Amino acid sequence: MADPVIDSLVVGVGASAGVSVVEVLGLVSGVLRDAGLSVEAVVALSTVDAKAGEPGLVQAAERLGVPLVACSAEELAVVAVPNPSDVALAAVGTPSVAEAAALVGGGELLVPKRKSEPVDGRAGKVTCAVATANPG
Repeated sequence: MADPVIDSLVVGVGASAGVSVVEVLGLVSGVLRDAGLSVEAVVALSTVDAKAGEPGLVQAAERLGVPLVACSAEELAVVAVPNPSDVALAAVGTPSVAEAAALVGGGELLVPKRKSEPVDGRAGKVTCAVATANPG
């Protein structure tokens, strides 16, 4: 039996200051492609409120034609995730941004956190995770 088509996805994104829209969209599209998921199925980008004003994230949501949903660190901190991060906890007050932001609506995690590749000798500036959107 074939897998059902998944037509509503939430992409959780975490970002460092100054992340570019190109880096965000490159990671998101690559992760979706690698997982066999459609970018047209994305219904929202979700992140921690402290990063919701990052121009790269705002522009990525605009280019995808979806809302950028901001969640408080407190909301994200209570979401159980497979890959918590001490770096995220120190930076924004929650042990997960990408995975927790993808899962906060109650969906199922399809793609665990992935980080963008290093560019020009510096570490990648964005992480993303993909979950099903909660139909309710």
